[in-house]
This record gives sequence, C-alpha cells and structure tokens, in this order.
Amino acid sequence: MNMNTEILNFSRIRWQCRRGMLELDILLLSFFDNHYTALSLEQQKRFVELLAFSDQELYGWLIGQNQPDAFFQTIVKEIRG
Repeated sequence: MNMNTEILNFSRIRWQCRRGMLELDILLLSFFDNHYTALSLEQQKRFVELLAFSDQELYGWLIGQNQPDAFFQTIVKEIRG
C-alpha cells in the first residue's frame, strides 16, 4: 500500500491512534478527530509516519520532555496545540 492510499484510510489511522497509554490515546485521537482532515497532504503523511514510533518516544515528544527529529517537529507542535 502506498502512502497516498494510507493517509486516506481514516479508520486504520484512527485505530493506530489508540495506544497503550491513555494519555497518548487522548492526545492523538483528539488531534485526529479534530484536525487531521484540515492538514495538508504533507502534514497528514508526517502524522501517519509519526504513529510508527513507540509510545515512550511519542509521549516524550508530546509532553515536551524530548525533541523529535526536525522532520517531525512541526506536526508534534500541532498535536500539542
């Protein structure tokens, strides 16, 4: 499956937002439900790629404990709100 098809599979992406940590579930699902469709195609791709990281990495980035690679900094800032 190519990335363009992947970013249009809303059910699959939403399911991937469900994580092992309640805090991540809340952050990611809220962002997905309220903002995903308004993102540019490039931002949607980055969001999908971001979901491949471990819960610990994502949580550290989203609470500002650690900084992601430059490639993900913009989408992480958007999720933080």
